[in-house]
Amino acid sequence: MNERIPDGLRELLKHATGAGHLPWRTLLKPGDWLLLLCATALVAATFPLLWRGGVADRAIVRRDGQLVTELALNAPRKYSVDGAIGTTVIEVQPGRARVLSDPGPRQYCVQQGWLTRANAVAICAPNHVTLQLAGRSGSNGSYDTLNY
Repeated sequence: MNERIPDGLRELLKHATGAGHLPWRTLLKPGDWLLLLCATALVAATFPLLWRGGVADRAIVRRDGQLVTELALNAPRKYSVDGAIGTTVIEVQPGRARVLSDPGPRQYCVQQGWLTRANAVAICAPNHVTLQLAGRSGSNGSYDTLNY
């Protein structure tokens, strides 16, 4: 088999398998490190600016897509919603809200925990209940993305 492999490829394979192989970090020049550092700093600086949802001031509860109630996020309270398979309990604390209990089998909306940002959504799909937070600056008419 060695007779059929060209010399250049044999040397490349020898280096790739570890014989005399240098770590990739030694191949980077100072300009490469500077570019990586600048790119990392740019990503870190823009992440909080571009991915913020804003401050929420009310919780919107829907059943089968129809508005059930809007709850202000300024005082603690609990609200029960009758859904398709039982009762979902929404808990509101100042500045945040969550699904406290739900009769759904997998409890995805309960496991989502506290919602604090505007446009955050907890969906209790088996019970047909959704909890969405809305803020002063954002619109509450449509969701950005839904995953189940």
